Amino acid sequence: MSRYDSRSSDPTSYRDRRSDSGFGGSTGYSSSVRSSSSKNDYYASEGPKKVDLDGLPHFEKNFYIEAPSVAAMTEREVEEYRQRREITVEGRDVPKPVKSFRDVGFPDYVMQEIAKAGFTEPTPIQSQGWPMALKGRDLIGIAETGSGKTLAYLLPAIVHVNAQPILSPGDGPIVLVLAPTRELAVQIQQEATKFGASSKIKNTCIYGGVPKGPQVRDLQKGVEIVIATPGRLIDMMESHHTNLRRVTYLVLDEADRMLDMGFDPQIRKIVSQIRPDRQTLYWSATWPKEVEQLARQFLYNPYKVIIGSPDLKANHAIRQHVDIVSENQKYNKLVKLLEDIMDGSRILIFMDTKKGCDQITRQLRMDGWPALSIHGDKSQAERDWVLSEFRSGKSPIMTATDVAARGLDVKDVKYVINYDFPGSLEDYVHRIGRTGRAGAKGTAYTFFTAANARFAKELIAILEEAGQKVSPELAAMGRGAPPPPSGHGGFRDRGRGYGGGRSWS
Repeated sequence: MSRYDSRSSDPTSYRDRRSDSGFGGSTGYSSSVRSSSSKNDYYASEGPKKVDLDGLPHFEKNFYIEAPSVAAMTEREVEEYRQRREITVEGRDVPKPVKSFRDVGFPDYVMQEIAKAGFTEPTPIQSQGWPMALKGRDLIGIAETGSGKTLAYLLPAIVHVNAQPILSPGDGPIVLVLAPTRELAVQIQQEATKFGASSKIKNTCIYGGVPKGPQVRDLQKGVEIVIATPGRLIDMMESHHTNLRRVTYLVLDEADRMLDMGFDPQIRKIVSQIRPDRQTLYWSATWPKEVEQLARQFLYNPYKVIIGSPDLKANHAIRQHVDIVSENQKYNKLVKLLEDIMDGSRILIFMDTKKGCDQITRQLRMDGWPALSIHGDKSQAERDWVLSEFRSGKSPIMTATDVAARGLDVKDVKYVINYDFPGSLEDYVHRIGRTGRAGAKGTAYTFFTAANARFAKELIAILEEAGQKVSPELAAMGRGAPPPPSGHGGFRDRGRGYGGGRSWS
């Protein structure tokens, strides 16, 4: 039996559950308070306060035992390994990274799922993040999308659940994962189902835009893992369909995106209902001040692991092409580009607005291109259908607003086209990151207009860092020169053209 399989079979071992299950009732706790007597232990900006944990059962959260092969690594070997895999760490008593799955000591049922998935070695975030998470400490992880971070927090979550007392009637989840979008939440659930099934860990996905009935039934039956978007979760709590008194493992995934979307008040409201001695894992692709400020209030004595440079940069596996165009040239440029690159591969086209998304999709379909669109105004059923058609290749062109920029994990997206340049360089990096995933190569094309000129200098820095060519027109814009009126330049090295006429159904 694995050292992690210590889960109690006594349902009464979770004792003294509070009778008030109301949201905002007497069971709420301050999210920035920790049970410690040393101010130096606090990541939070406030000083320590005495926390009443009476009636809250003790729970186990440190499950890590260093493997002999890991313990044998010298400090120099550890440093070389981290440098080679672009791993930067901060914090006290940081554990050494693991080089192989067997070094982690995961239970057999988890190892079987890893083998079944065909993984050969941990990704950098997993290599360093797994020992950190299994030690039970709070963790900040900064890593780009497609880095393997979902399993970096889900596999330790499964270990954590299996070491806790089993759920009793009326208990809420043990693990709570907050995500910014429905699409990301559903993808996290798929991984939780795959890797949690062998130990009979139940999960549910809570998000808006669909009927509440099935979600309510799941919560009432009892689930160990809840993956949720903030708004619908608050709705469920205020309706007394669930509570967070059992949550001891909290994950905030894509925290930067949640703050971008204005979820700060909802996140604070949710976290205030979770016991303060929980374990919190805080994931973000970027590290702006707002993200750091939120982390300071929610985390205690955390480890921090950064994969790659903390500065904003694009995946080097993606070829980036930027074309200076005028607004009224865009559609014709798009059609010409599609004629050059269309080979049946998946092509994701980003627009700024829902209206623009629908208009361009309609025009493409009228011109014979197999395009569908996805954005926030579409029902969940329609979004699921569009994603299914895109994933299967039946409709290999999908237009999208930024609802699909993060968390959308569609394998084999070969091309990303920024029809409209996004409102920030962070969003640019996330958009193009929909291609070039899991070691694959990808190509991104971007239409850049005079209205986007304020982003030219930073965009050039991202292109140069990734070893991409910068056109003379873009370089001139970066120096403050006006763009050429006719949108000279254009994409080169587009790859093979799509032969034959378009006979898509």
